[in-house]
Amino acid sequence: MAENETAAASAFLVCGLGRLGQYCAVLLKEFGVKVSGIDQVEAQHWELPKLRERLDAVVIGDCRQVEILEQAKIRECRAILLVTNDERVNVAAAFAARSLNPNVRLVLRSAQENLNALLSEHLGNFVAYEDTQLPAAAFALAALGDANQGFFNFEGYLLRVVKETMSPSHRWCGCRQLYELNTASRQVLSHTCGHAPLQDAFYQWDPEARVQEGDILTYIEATERLASESMPSTGRTQPLWRTIAPTLRWRNLKRTLQSVWQDSNQTQRAGILSSAIMLGLFLGGTALYKLTYPDASLLDALNLALVLVLGGFDNLFGGGLKLSFPIPWWLYLFSVTMTVASTVFIGILYATLTEWILAARFQFMRRRPPVPKANHVVLIGLDQMGQQVANLIQTLKQPLVGIGAVPLDPERLPQMPFVAGTMREALKRVNLATAKSVVVVTDDEVVNLELGLMARMANPRCQLVIRAADPRFGDNIARLLPEARVLGTDALAAEAFVGAAFGENILHLFHLNERTILVTEYHIEAGDTLNGRLLAEIAYGYGVVPLFHQKDGHQFAKVTPSDDVRLHIGDRLVVLATIEGLQRVEQEKTLKRSWLVHVEKAIVPGAVFEGATTLARISGCAIGTARTVMDQLPQTLPYPLYKHQALRLVRELSKVRVIGHLVAADD
Repeated sequence: MAENETAAASAFLVCGLGRLGQYCAVLLKEFGVKVSGIDQVEAQHWELPKLRERLDAVVIGDCRQVEILEQAKIRECRAILLVTNDERVNVAAAFAARSLNPNVRLVLRSAQENLNALLSEHLGNFVAYEDTQLPAAAFALAALGDANQGFFNFEGYLLRVVKETMSPSHRWCGCRQLYELNTASRQVLSHTCGHAPLQDAFYQWDPEARVQEGDILTYIEATERLASESMPSTGRTQPLWRTIAPTLRWRNLKRTLQSVWQDSNQTQRAGILSSAIMLGLFLGGTALYKLTYPDASLLDALNLALVLVLGGFDNLFGGGLKLSFPIPWWLYLFSVTMTVASTVFIGILYATLTEWILAARFQFMRRRPPVPKANHVVLIGLDQMGQQVANLIQTLKQPLVGIGAVPLDPERLPQMPFVAGTMREALKRVNLATAKSVVVVTDDEVVNLELGLMARMANPRCQLVIRAADPRFGDNIARLLPEARVLGTDALAAEAFVGAAFGENILHLFHLNERTILVTEYHIEAGDTLNGRLLAEIAYGYGVVPLFHQKDGHQFAKVTPSDDVRLHIGDRLVVLATIEGLQRVEQEKTLKRSWLVHVEKAIVPGAVFEGATTLARISGCAIGTARTVMDQLPQTLPYPLYKHQALRLVRELSKVRVIGHLVAADD
């Protein structure tokens, strides 16, 4: 990302040339950098054709050995990607690489979250990913087959990527232009008219186009979480009485009691009722004994009532004992009632406690929910990635049933219906004919194909998602099942590893219009290509979508920031980007500015000053240049702009009573 850094070190090293390593190497070569590889043995077969010829060097040996790393010129490398199948090898090689090159960026393949956090603190310039974690989101979202295309959390916001086909009854259809849909919490990503091909890049839509029936519109929207989740703690602890006092108000107390009652089962309700009755008897007994015997102290009255409530009737009246004070018959009868009620209460208390203990102790004996009847997702294959896919689908509150060859641990995904056994028999028990989607993510590609064909025969209308690691095999499946979504875990994960190799933090990824979209975080430093640029130049020039911007020293990040924001050292920026967008940022190759703005006239005299300010703010030109243009109307701003930027400038000028229009820039 930094110009001086790219010049100093443009070589990258990939350790482990398995399928993931090969995908990483191919993507790195597309950036136009030097790429070397280290592998334990000479590969007899390359998953990706002609990769061996494209690599600048291949060293055979153990990447943990200092001699092997030096042979691969680790001291000249900008980043090293440690993506072997053995996490211990990756960790050991990371220490060896850091000892030889203190500045090299370490990108590690590891699923050990705690260890990764510790290594990040001790090694520095370090990032680690689990190769199955990021692709799991792509599989889960592909399974939905509806408007949801992406879903992730960031900075107290819940972000959702939505893809909609406009119906005649939609509130936007026929009455809204695309630029009007961009708000403080929503950003348009793509717009396709009717049966036109899907757009493969951002900002290929016309901002002034009107939304029509049949259009396919994709946008990202941010929903703020509860204030209690997003607001930071002040560090002060309120007094206990301030916390409790609001709940003691009758309205709040009544609401709390109603909530507790509704959330309780029959046994718990019986316990609550008996406790209330016993409390009433205790207070009533105390009051009666105190009123009957005024000379007795309140403590004595409480003690007598407590003894009777706890079943101590025989301690007071049994065993032939004679009380030292006379007792009326009605008070004697009330004491008997208290004793009988206490016996029932203690029995209910024991039953409630026994239920709680058994529920906690034998929780593993709970039965799983029944298989959904219709409109559900069938997930076949529950290895590590399959379980992550299941978690995400349940997070999205979608009905789901899992299928596995062996029974699933009861503590894993306890709320998911599960069917174990042979795949052929299991498919008959999951209501496949009425399923919404079928996701096949076993480790065996041939089994995935077989199960995909079986699912298609049983339910031709379902959304079919198939895992295929081998790219050739995946292409064959796609030709055989053209309507299925065929995803490769290594191909998806490689884009995150490569993006991280250039110093960016890949927060998330999802699939949109047959492209992988990376949620990427930038920290602006001195010498960065983004330093000093307007967000409009970054967005339209590099083809990325700014999501969040946080100024240096500020606590909160701004969602969908304005195009007029200029980046400075210390700022933080989060964008949506394709791998091509990251390449353009890395290589500082911006798209061409093809439009100029011709300013015709200012309708009112005061508009000249406002017009100059608007020109400078949106175009990024010097304020002196903008004033010169406004003082010599009609005049064309001698500053080429991007189409979205130029159209917005014309709209903003009209708001301050200045008329302008677009003209094409000369080649």
